[in-house]
Amino acid sequence: MDSGEYELDMAIREVRANGNCMKATDVEAKLDEGNIQEAESSLREGLSLNFEEARALLGKLEYQRGNVEGALRVFDGIDLQAAIQRLQPSLNEKAPSKKSRARPESQNAVSQHAASLVLEAIYLKAKSLQKLGRLSDSAQDCKSVLDAVEKIFYQGIPDVQVDSKLQETVSQAVELLPELWKQAGNNHEAISAYRRALLSHWNLENDCCTRIQKAFAIFLLYSGVEAGPPSLGVQIDSSYVPKNNLEEAILLLMILMKKFHLGKTKWDPSVMEHLTFALSVCNQTYVLAKQLEEIMPGVYHRVDRWNSLALCYSGAGQHKAALNLLRKSVHEHERPDDLMALLLASKICSEDSYLAAEGVEYARRAISNAQQRNEHLKAVGLHMLGLCLGKQVKVSSSDFERSRLQSEALKSLDAAFALEHNNSDLIFDLGVQYAEHRNLNAALCYAKKFIDETGGSLIKGWRLLALVLSAQQRFAEAEVVTDAALDETAKWDQGPLLRLKAKLKISQSLPTGAIETYRYLLALVQAQRKSFGPFQIVSQIEDDKVNEFDVWHGLANLYSSLSHWKDAEICLGKARQFKQYSPEALHTEGAMFEERGQTQEALGTYIGALQLDPYYAPCKILVGNLMSKLGSMALPVARSLISDALRIDPTNRRAWYYMGMIHKDDGRIADAIDCFQAASMLEESDPIESFSSLH
Repeated sequence: MDSGEYELDMAIREVRANGNCMKATDVEAKLDEGNIQEAESSLREGLSLNFEEARALLGKLEYQRGNVEGALRVFDGIDLQAAIQRLQPSLNEKAPSKKSRARPESQNAVSQHAASLVLEAIYLKAKSLQKLGRLSDSAQDCKSVLDAVEKIFYQGIPDVQVDSKLQETVSQAVELLPELWKQAGNNHEAISAYRRALLSHWNLENDCCTRIQKAFAIFLLYSGVEAGPPSLGVQIDSSYVPKNNLEEAILLLMILMKKFHLGKTKWDPSVMEHLTFALSVCNQTYVLAKQLEEIMPGVYHRVDRWNSLALCYSGAGQHKAALNLLRKSVHEHERPDDLMALLLASKICSEDSYLAAEGVEYARRAISNAQQRNEHLKAVGLHMLGLCLGKQVKVSSSDFERSRLQSEALKSLDAAFALEHNNSDLIFDLGVQYAEHRNLNAALCYAKKFIDETGGSLIKGWRLLALVLSAQQRFAEAEVVTDAALDETAKWDQGPLLRLKAKLKISQSLPTGAIETYRYLLALVQAQRKSFGPFQIVSQIEDDKVNEFDVWHGLANLYSSLSHWKDAEICLGKARQFKQYSPEALHTEGAMFEERGQTQEALGTYIGALQLDPYYAPCKILVGNLMSKLGSMALPVARSLISDALRIDPTNRRAWYYMGMIHKDDGRIADAIDCFQAASMLEESDPIESFSSLH
């Protein structure tokens, strides 16, 4: 044992220091009699210790015996400041010359051992106070340990030639302090303690630093206390400074992930779980996918990794990549009955008409596997099946097939609703399905139920209700609903409602009101663009948002309907600044040509729109109409175009009307009557915006 070391060996019941040795039982006997001064004097004389060192050893002995209150009485007698003043000069001497190195190094070692003993005593005092429930006092004592270390080692603890016991005490105190402040309910002090632990030079081991970083990240995520950015004193020029709790937590968790990748610390799956939560909250699932991809093979089973990546890519709007991963996951040689993967795959397919048939297969497999403890997911499978069947209707090739699929879709959704009466998403989808089938009374009932279930907190519920009312030709009531929704909606989210209000004004032959609403909407979207900038990080999927193109295009349509051609052309030009090649803009331009009698220019413009989007039904209808006017030789072409448009959009009243005109010109009077009747019925239930815009 070095001359400066202090050791309390409970195994052989001895206390050793400075080359001397005493039996612990002799000291304990004096303590049991309450003679702290005698026990202290015995140690000072027997082991050549000063007052603070003797008290520290006595307190440690009492603490290890489990006598917390006795240890506290002993520790209370230590004058920490006096000990620091004695230790500070000896530990901060200038480096000695080579000739006189041996003696100062020995003195430095003795001083470090003394510092270790005194600081450990204060640390054990803090632990004693913690056990007695005096948390604020405990935190203050623990803080005094770190303050003392900073005074003794004012340049930070050196990486080498540090007493191991001293380093252990410092590491324990650094880790304990924020926990004590949290237990005492002083969260802001806890935040300061965490940042001090991570930003000061404590020479912590990787595992200790990892525990502190993880604990701080968890605290930032779930405590509910706003931390605020770090103080300017610890910020480095050009370095990244987190702006809020979430950013700071994500930064810490990503640092931990980097440590795992580099092999500096052991893999901890809970870190990935917390990072998943944090990145999901701020809609950065694409970043989460990259983190998952960087994890070494073998940490997660490959199918679990595929499923997690698919969920991330789906959240980021990359449905094709997500579906490809899920196809591998549910392959017959992997996990063909994985319920969650099947449900996610069917959900992705339900958003694309051309994948809907594949989604139907996944949904049916999910329903058949939703047994026993997973039976509650049967309703989800039925829900997805109904959505996929509804999407499949849009690409069905015959009226019979379309009718069958519509019936099956509603049947599946109703079966899901029977199992989950309070599922708001299911209620909304049922409302949309009934609305698309023009069962407006049922759609109105579900729209109201959805608003009741969600408390009117979601815009899409108000939009559905307003569109159903507009389809019932109750435009004034629809406007009242829209105004109520605007009162309940944050300013930045009012775009879709304002666009709806403008169209309601047009339907009520109030073009001036519509123009004013569009102007207000334009000011709103321009303010959003200027506020967030061109590189804004927003929600990754915002299908219901209104952009400047939509506003200018809407104004162009309005001015065109009023025959204000110059204003319409100006608005159309503004729209093209945001989307140069757009079938919607070409459709409006073609309609303007047609209204002014420029048939050839109109036809060329419509064909240009179809070259951009071959499935754009409004232009197919207008091309078919123009072709029907070229004579009997062009009627088959016109019929084919409008039939194709009806396959894409079977509820388009203009398509039915023009198809009736073609049948009339071709001498098919009975077919023409049927088409005109369909067009009339659809006109009576035509909403101001397509119900499909709600998906």
